[in-house]
Amino acid sequence: MTGLTAEEIRLQNIRFRQWGSYVGERQWATVREDYSADGNAWASFPFDHSKSRTYRWGEDGIAGISDRRQLINVTMALWNEKDDILKEKLFGLTNSQGNHGEDVKEMYYYLDNTPSHAYMKYLYKYPQSKFPYQQLIDENAKRTRLEDEYELTDTGIFKDNKYFDIVFECAKGDDAPDDLYFRITAYNRGNEPAPLHILPHLVLRNTWAWGTEEVKSKPSAKEIDQYTIEVEQERFGKRYLVFAPAPGCTEGSPDVEPTILFTENETNTQRLYGQENKHKYVKDAFHDHIVDGKEDVVNPDKTGTKACGWFQFNQNGGVAPGDYVTIRYKLTRDKSDVDEYELDQILSRRQAEADEFFHKVTPLPISNELRQIQRQAFAGLLWTKQFYHFVHNYWSYGDPNTVKPPINRANGRNKEWSHLFIDDILSLPDKWEYPFFAAWDSAFHCIPFAMIDPWFAKNQIDLLLREWYMHPNGQIPAYEWNFSDVNPPVHAWAAYRIYKIERKMYGVEDVDFLEKVFQKLMLNFAWWVNRKDAEGLNVFEGGFLGLDNIGVFNRSEALPTGGSLEQADSTGWMAFFSLQMLNIALELAKTRPVYENIASKFFEHFVIIADAMTFRGADNFETGNAKNSLWDEKDQFYYDAIRYGDHNTQSLPVRSLVGLIPLYASLTLEPDLMDKFPSFKKRLNWFLTHRKSISERNIASMDARGVGERLLLALVSKERLVAILDRMLNEDEFLSPYGIRSMSKYHKDHPFEMDVNGQQFKVEYLPGESDSGMFGGNSNWRGPIWFPTNFLLVEALQRFYLYYGPDLKVECPKGSGDFLNLAQCAQEIQHRLIHLFLRDEDGNRACNGDNELLNQDPHFKDYIPFFEYFDADTGRGLGASHQCGWTAVVAKWVHDNAASSRVPKTPKTPLQRSKSSVFMHNSEDIFACKAAEELTHHHPESSPMPGNLVRRKSGKSLLNLTVNALDLDEDEEYAHGKIDAARKLEGLDHGVCVAGEMLQNELNALEATESNVSIDSDAGMPNHSLLDQVKAAFERYKSRTGDEDNASGDELETRTH
Repeated sequence: MTGLTAEEIRLQNIRFRQWGSYVGERQWATVREDYSADGNAWASFPFDHSKSRTYRWGEDGIAGISDRRQLINVTMALWNEKDDILKEKLFGLTNSQGNHGEDVKEMYYYLDNTPSHAYMKYLYKYPQSKFPYQQLIDENAKRTRLEDEYELTDTGIFKDNKYFDIVFECAKGDDAPDDLYFRITAYNRGNEPAPLHILPHLVLRNTWAWGTEEVKSKPSAKEIDQYTIEVEQERFGKRYLVFAPAPGCTEGSPDVEPTILFTENETNTQRLYGQENKHKYVKDAFHDHIVDGKEDVVNPDKTGTKACGWFQFNQNGGVAPGDYVTIRYKLTRDKSDVDEYELDQILSRRQAEADEFFHKVTPLPISNELRQIQRQAFAGLLWTKQFYHFVHNYWSYGDPNTVKPPINRANGRNKEWSHLFIDDILSLPDKWEYPFFAAWDSAFHCIPFAMIDPWFAKNQIDLLLREWYMHPNGQIPAYEWNFSDVNPPVHAWAAYRIYKIERKMYGVEDVDFLEKVFQKLMLNFAWWVNRKDAEGLNVFEGGFLGLDNIGVFNRSEALPTGGSLEQADSTGWMAFFSLQMLNIALELAKTRPVYENIASKFFEHFVIIADAMTFRGADNFETGNAKNSLWDEKDQFYYDAIRYGDHNTQSLPVRSLVGLIPLYASLTLEPDLMDKFPSFKKRLNWFLTHRKSISERNIASMDARGVGERLLLALVSKERLVAILDRMLNEDEFLSPYGIRSMSKYHKDHPFEMDVNGQQFKVEYLPGESDSGMFGGNSNWRGPIWFPTNFLLVEALQRFYLYYGPDLKVECPKGSGDFLNLAQCAQEIQHRLIHLFLRDEDGNRACNGDNELLNQDPHFKDYIPFFEYFDADTGRGLGASHQCGWTAVVAKWVHDNAASSRVPKTPKTPLQRSKSSVFMHNSEDIFACKAAEELTHHHPESSPMPGNLVRRKSGKSLLNLTVNALDLDEDEEYAHGKIDAARKLEGLDHGVCVAGEMLQNELNALEATESNVSIDSDAGMPNHSLLDQVKAAFERYKSRTGDEDNASGDELETRTH
């Protein structure tokens, strides 16, 4: 595909990144806003304070848009004439109020967003009845950790559709990245008229009250006419927020004129503390004025640092049933009136360009439903970017104009991190439940980000390694509750994957980026070696390592047994880290030979770590396992162990991810690589000769090499790999219908128990929520499905496949009689995870559980939640409901598997897999012969698309899938024998393809289909550029598949025994 899309062109201009969806969704009860003595952030700044108390470090709101420093914030507030407060921000329970920790209790969806934020769309479902704030608190308080959470949908507040769909849209100008155009459309889904007040907000972040050097002059806003607010801010000069009159509630009713209100973004100390206000007009004035009818609380001089346009749709009972109202406004450099027609056209153009951009990201012909999953995953990823501000010195010691915080407050929380100075746009895990950066989450966020915005992905890794983030000792900050917690070392992997994805998708080799982060990553590697290998034995500790409650003990605390915990996962992570650094060093050495010697160093690190993990205590000439190895010969699995002395260890036989993580550490070395790097080859040969006993038992084979004469560096031998997969692919152990469990189902009937001085410790399989309060109780690693760990397991299987080839097959699932090679196993796992979000034959999505409203209601069923983790037995989404960061890696799998042609074998797939597809459900077959006009979109749809791309099958071989999934370049593809293997491996390239006549029918249907440019647009506009892209994709697949329509070979090359 040639030429750049409009969105790609925008991304080349840094000014288009100035404004975006950077406003938080929960600033209250965050650690950075906590100035209490005991460090109880939840209690010190509760939800009830948030409407009245000024924030120090940021702003929050609904569908918030701001500049990169959150100096000017545009959000929206709502009122239904029933609530006691304006709906100005999202409500949720605190950690102590929720039976499974903190939890947002609202219904909202991120529908669309582009990397430049030139087009953004957000949906909030606003009840027409009084919002059940107290009911949600009380009912959840009654429930134990063994019960489900009480959700907003359980209250019955959406019964009879008595709610509004509030659709917020924002677009940037054609050639003016600083011009923002807004439209809010509110649909009454009920069967009765209902009043609605919509209040677009302008909030100037309070930077002036603290006495710091952040600001030289106080910003201001003032009314200059009935429709216009002038904003003056030292960084941006003058801007104008201009409203248009809104059409009335019915066709013949008069326009609704805005009432512009002003107050100050200052704390209401009288309400909160009983102290006289320093300012007459305070933050919560709009609540008092609109809800309580107080007249003297807003500034009659029409000036302030917080303002809103108040639109009242309450004539004749309000918005008519089934009808909608719309308001339009803009924030621009000029104060001209809003041209409503042109504003709508700008929004339409930006949405059409978004369609074009995302189609180019994944141009393969896939079902519209799967494309919607990917599109909403990207949207959530982009909406969860936020301005994150934290300066440790100001936070710890207080601002010049404020009361000094208590000495050693919060037991000195984060006192070792005095160098932190953060004021950046960061990718957050969840803007409500986790409104802070989390180091290892960020690494996974960067994978889907690299597909759509490599610059931002690289920026995130670079920031974490900069001197104002990384500790001088080399540790990467974990998250604000405890920056010193230890997260898995995944950033080298993420950096290299970003590099490869950008090279594969955009043809850019950013070696400078790779070199820059590599140098900082060496500091982090040294920190791990010096601080987490306490005895210098190359067997690592590490604490909880992101896996919260996975162990029998709290792995971040001293063991109640005494001794020290040697962690199979920590050691596996370090071996993985070593190999990723080796990978980067060799890549850099292609153009910068100095890195050859460093590559040798990481090669030796890996081999020694591998040896220590499996053969620790063995003599130099022993090839058998040492007695205190982390590998359990009887169970054929890796376990953590307690070490009480030099030779006394106690294994902890818990079958969990801890024992699967060693699979991550694998790397193939091409034979011609040695010729390219003579220094590396010389050092490698020296090591193999002089440390023969170690090398022979840790390098898979020196004599009988793998496919393509490759070397394999891995923690597991072939025998151990097969043994681990025997458990991992067993549906009675790790293999769930929806991916790989974090703990074996074996422990459901066989819990591990341990008595320590009369105290009982127990680990058992819990497929859903946690039953304990460990690490806050809001996550669980004792059974559920987690995307990041599954993602790395899939990549590990793909790497092993490149070494062992198609001849190594394992039974998958165990007991099925089907034997798959490792690439096929990887694909099987991906398909199971993708099916969390796809509808089944009854129209239900597993991630929605058994919630009929979410699964079947026409106004809910098309919106996809991206949860933090998923019930291993049912697939129900759990934890943070908008974990749009690492769960968004599903977008990468949709891209990699876009031409795959089978459904997951759950519970059992017929051998003729090609008759149906994970990318084309049987329900979609119904549409195959219908006219194009019947391929309609749902209303409103997350992101309108030009026609349903269905019924496509692939001719890709599994080798081709693996090469693409790992983003290998042309040289690597050749080295892996892509073309030759495709010819030699009979059956691997024989997917079932659509006949030429059917393809032509698709193209004809597409030509007749116009792009729906907006959910309330009457006049669509054909997107010919996008249509050309779709046509080209079909044509390429026609030419690629050739005569494979009649192929008799099974794509999966499965044998039945």
